[in-house]
Amino acid sequence: MKYVGIDLGTTNSAICSYNGEETKLYKSPEQHDVTPSAIFIDKRGNKYVGSRAYNSAARNPNSAATLFKRFMGTSTIIKLSAVNLEMTPEECSIEILKTLFGYLPEEIRHSQETGIVITVPAAFNQMQKDATMSAAHEAGLGNVTLMQEPVAAVMSVMRSRKSDGIFLVYDLGGGTLDIAIAESTSGRVNLLGHGGIAMCGGRDFDRTLFDNIIKPWLFKNFNLPENIYTNPDYKTLVNMATWAGEKAKIELSQREEAIISLPETELGVKDLNGEEVYIDIPIRRDEFDQLIAPKIMDSIQSARETLEKAGLSPHDVERVVFVGGPTNYKPLRDKVSFELGIATSTDVNPMTAVAEGAAIFAESIDWASENRGRKSSRGSIKTEGLQLSFNYISRTPDIKAKIIAKLPSPMDGVEFQIDSLDTGWSSGKIKLLDGSSLELMLAKPGDNIFKIFVFDRNGGPLPLGNDKIIITRTAASIDAIPASSSIGIETIDKLGGSVVLDYLVKEGEHLPKKGQKTFKSAESLKAGSTGSYRFKLWEGEIKNPIDDNRYIGLFEIKGSDFDDSIIPAGAEMICDYEVLDSGNIILEVSIPSIGGLFHSSRNFYSRQEGQIDYANAAVLIEDQSNGMMSRVSDISEKVNDERLSTIKNTLENAKENAKKHNDPESTKQALDDIQEAKKTIAKIRQENLKPIRQIELDGVVELFNDVIRQYAKPAEESNFDNLTRTAQRSIDNNTQEFESQLQDLRGKNFDILWKQDWFIIDRFKSLAQSPHLYVNHAEHAQLVAAGEEALKNDDMQKLKTTTLMLFSTRISSSDGNDMLSASNIIRG
Repeated sequence: MKYVGIDLGTTNSAICSYNGEETKLYKSPEQHDVTPSAIFIDKRGNKYVGSRAYNSAARNPNSAATLFKRFMGTSTIIKLSAVNLEMTPEECSIEILKTLFGYLPEEIRHSQETGIVITVPAAFNQMQKDATMSAAHEAGLGNVTLMQEPVAAVMSVMRSRKSDGIFLVYDLGGGTLDIAIAESTSGRVNLLGHGGIAMCGGRDFDRTLFDNIIKPWLFKNFNLPENIYTNPDYKTLVNMATWAGEKAKIELSQREEAIISLPETELGVKDLNGEEVYIDIPIRRDEFDQLIAPKIMDSIQSARETLEKAGLSPHDVERVVFVGGPTNYKPLRDKVSFELGIATSTDVNPMTAVAEGAAIFAESIDWASENRGRKSSRGSIKTEGLQLSFNYISRTPDIKAKIIAKLPSPMDGVEFQIDSLDTGWSSGKIKLLDGSSLELMLAKPGDNIFKIFVFDRNGGPLPLGNDKIIITRTAASIDAIPASSSIGIETIDKLGGSVVLDYLVKEGEHLPKKGQKTFKSAESLKAGSTGSYRFKLWEGEIKNPIDDNRYIGLFEIKGSDFDDSIIPAGAEMICDYEVLDSGNIILEVSIPSIGGLFHSSRNFYSRQEGQIDYANAAVLIEDQSNGMMSRVSDISEKVNDERLSTIKNTLENAKENAKKHNDPESTKQALDDIQEAKKTIAKIRQENLKPIRQIELDGVVELFNDVIRQYAKPAEESNFDNLTRTAQRSIDNNTQEFESQLQDLRGKNFDILWKQDWFIIDRFKSLAQSPHLYVNHAEHAQLVAAGEEALKNDDMQKLKTTTLMLFSTRISSSDGNDMLSASNIIRG
């Protein structure tokens, strides 16, 4: 086999091979170690990838695609308007992968024996990983699998350092931060934990430099429009200025001062008064350090949290290893090292470590296995006709390996001998007993070949089924890869119960992980019908509400997926799952009642319909921010916590920044900030459970009294009031049943409202205007059209059915106060 590692980066990418002994980095045509992740198409249709594309992108932003990795797994379109072209993030990644793959020698590119590992950030979710795999296949890469970037970085570190101990890898790239903590013992690595930040990298430093230094200077010296970010006439100015700022940033790595400079002749832009715009801004290193300090402190806090989750303190860690282009900036390294109290290491090349580590990891993969599992570290050979076997370590980073004989019955006078076919060394004849062992010296990295001889009491050879063994001396060996996040399936805990997450894997559990879950159908599904069972996957550990977690995928079994029969309510659904080393999820659901088998390769969400378009997500940000702000205000009335004020500021800033920049990056950052606010709210709820439960109960009761009671029958009023008293006792006694009772109360409210035509019409119109709450926009549009037709014909029964489908297929709500569960599977 030939092994290849690809670091598909936000700003730069790299490719490396490994032959079992040495790594080889393949340089760009300009002889650079890395290739900018940039595409440029000129007006004649000529396509450029890499350095030339990157340098042309600043002056001609409407002809270029950059930073698209941040939008992998989304439906955000990269628009090259100057050449009337639109590309998806996957299509952009295909071009980078093709370019990198083209650097390899022909014998590697065309070999069926080439295994390729592409790295992805630990923070990538299921959709992002699947989009990366799709791009790899479309690029024509054959045997491919994914690996988390921090794991690859650790492999690279282990190849460079030989001492034992615990170290922290601080991997800051152009777009993301990954933190990994690893323990090394004789070349074997145990990954103790990893974390990071999805939107934290060199690109964010560039934006901060523009917002705080370049933009104010431009507005002071020239008459420019307030909407400079969104005004197409000044897009080139923003991009060229950001590019110049990046050049100055790099210069500050070597000097205390730099000049952000662009002459009028190079810019070619006039202000509103017709004056030629130029840039000439001196900047000191300490100024820049202050600008990036908040992001650096965020990264340091992420490292501290990762240490804490691993049960470690900085005193336990020997050194911090820096990976990624931005870590070439010495003041950054010094700051991180000082704040963490951990010594700095420069064991690896920050720019190429991930690609090199990926290539090394590729050698450890069993490429013949369907799911690309790791090779076994144990081997065995047996004699023909004799109950004799030799067990040995087949893969080790150590310079020696042990072989042990297993002999159930004594054999008088029998001897064995082991020779090295590489060096000519021989053990000589050794008496063969059960448990006889021998340490074999591994003379070289890669494969070491030995031959075993067994002799009878007369010295004659005894036949072996296979007399040769291969022991691979690896660069490093990772024993444990912890899951970077918890992933669960949304389900109902019991019929009529509350919605919970049934976890496939919890954060920190070792990967790969296999298991089986049993569910039951909450409703019947007829073959050929439009209904479906929805296995919604969420990332995170927020218990209430479930949809405050991050939605990452949908495994769906539709009525159109089977030809005949009906799946009755209560039917057993057996879900076999595997979470791979990369974090990718494979699901297979069997339904014995119909003999059906459904696999995630076919039944997972459609990525074309199921992804967020960050270029058109303003409504989603507004909706999420307002809903969260309302919850924070309610909690603030009963709970005094400084974090609530911080959350308010975060939500306001998220909305403001998204509106100000009006670009996909700012939108994604805003949604990430809102997600972090949700996590903080969950912590505050857990720490102040009683008062917040009271707020939630009071809200449901207030809705009933103010709106619903007038429509309720006496029995419904009595049932609601009785359950309210029961829920109140649960609050007072701090019992676990409250959430289920609260869900029941919301369900009763909904049941009463569901009988009112005005409510159905109101809900339909509201859901029709909220496509951002749906994973499948095409299905949403079809349901809206059906509902509008029913409304036009005054067909309330059809409108009810359509509205119920809209309720059940949405993936989230804005306020966490659902009256109707969208889940239709029950935990078995």
